[in-house]
Amino acid sequence: MAEVPRELRDEIPTFGEAATHRDHGLIDWTALTSIRTAKTAIEIGTIIAIALGVFFGTEGILRWTNEPQYVIPRPISVVKALGTNFELNYGHHLWVTMQEFVIGVAIGSTIGLFMAAVITQKPFVEKVITPYIIILVTTPMLALVPALRLSIVEGFSIWAIVVAVALASGPMVLINAATGFRRTDLAKIALARSYGASTFQIFRKVRFPLALPMIIVGYMVGSIFGLLTAIAGEMVSPSDQGGLGHQLIFFAAQIHMPEVGATMVIISSLGICLWLLFYSIGKRWASWET
Repeated sequence: MAEVPRELRDEIPTFGEAATHRDHGLIDWTALTSIRTAKTAIEIGTIIAIALGVFFGTEGILRWTNEPQYVIPRPISVVKALGTNFELNYGHHLWVTMQEFVIGVAIGSTIGLFMAAVITQKPFVEKVITPYIIILVTTPMLALVPALRLSIVEGFSIWAIVVAVALASGPMVLINAATGFRRTDLAKIALARSYGASTFQIFRKVRFPLALPMIIVGYMVGSIFGLLTAIAGEMVSPSDQGGLGHQLIFFAAQIHMPEVGATMVIISSLGICLWLLFYSIGKRWASWET
């Protein structure tokens, strides 16, 4: 009898083989989470070297071209601005932005997740609310901030921006969560029903766990949209309210470009932290998908 080709043989996986396989999602963060091997040490060194090269390269080019600080701030000036009166210039305003962002995302994502569960179980509800979801997705929530300022506590409250953040983040969670709920394997649902599982038990034990990766993606996208909406909303909010968006406008009006750059660094850092947070959550709770 002819020998079975190697590629057609059944392979029995072992724990040792499984340990060597790692899925890193969209971006490989191995170099930032492990330093056990020389390879990752080289990766860390490369990342640091590139970052330092970009930083000092930009500084050198701006000095060589003698570019005015009021046009493009130099990286070293931005770092100095971050360390100068941080609490006065950025600390309080960072706290205001985080309040608006966290409360808005919490409200919007909760409603979005609940509505995703409802529309996947009730097709008629989906037909009714789909046009409004499309409107929310395609309409910049920044356009609603002036009207919300007039209707909510005469504009002297963070709730106008909280509502805008909720309206920006909620639909993102809803769309991605609904997609995840619909991707559930029907064979698994049929098997659960054959064991007498109720609709709620099927949702809790089958649909929700299988949809978790898409739900996490929805939270990630919704959070980014919410942060951008909060920053943009603060640019048109009352001056006594504060926030990082307000600081951008304030420093730009004073032509303090190093402070503008420092504020942008803080905002970018918030976005990166959000990405890393949901990446870690997905790696911890949804890595089984791979």
